[in-house]
Amino acid sequence: MKKLDTKIIIISGFLISLNIVLSRIVAIPGIIKFGGFLIIFGGLVFGPVVGGIIGTIGDIVSHIVRPTGLFMPHFVLTSALTGIIPAIVVRSLKIDLAKLSSWKIIVSIFVGQMITTVVMVPYFLNTLFNIPLAVS
Repeated sequence: MKKLDTKIIIISGFLISLNIVLSRIVAIPGIIKFGGFLIIFGGLVFGPVVGGIIGTIGDIVSHIVRPTGLFMPHFVLTSALTGIIPAIVVRSLKIDLAKLSSWKIIVSIFVGQMITTVVMVPYFLNTLFNIPLAVS
């Protein structure tokens, strides 16, 4: 893990603010949000801890700035894991970030998105709001 110095904290603050703008203001509600790209970028560049912090703070502050419903901490967890999981996959495969190929980045992002967006979000929607997991 990299030491959290002033430069990383400042860049993380910029990524959080851009995450808020892209996930609440530029997004098409209910269809697509672009804030996840910055969370993943922060996790891949600065490590899983920073990626998790960017996802957590970005989700909480964006809800304060522009709430779209009740605050559910379950979705804060998915935002944090959006930054944590790809960084852990890259670190566990012992991939050098300087020599990181595009397919390895795609695989790490794919694994993270499958866990958070495809598994966790529908599960939370089902348990919290009784939205069915499958269409009958």
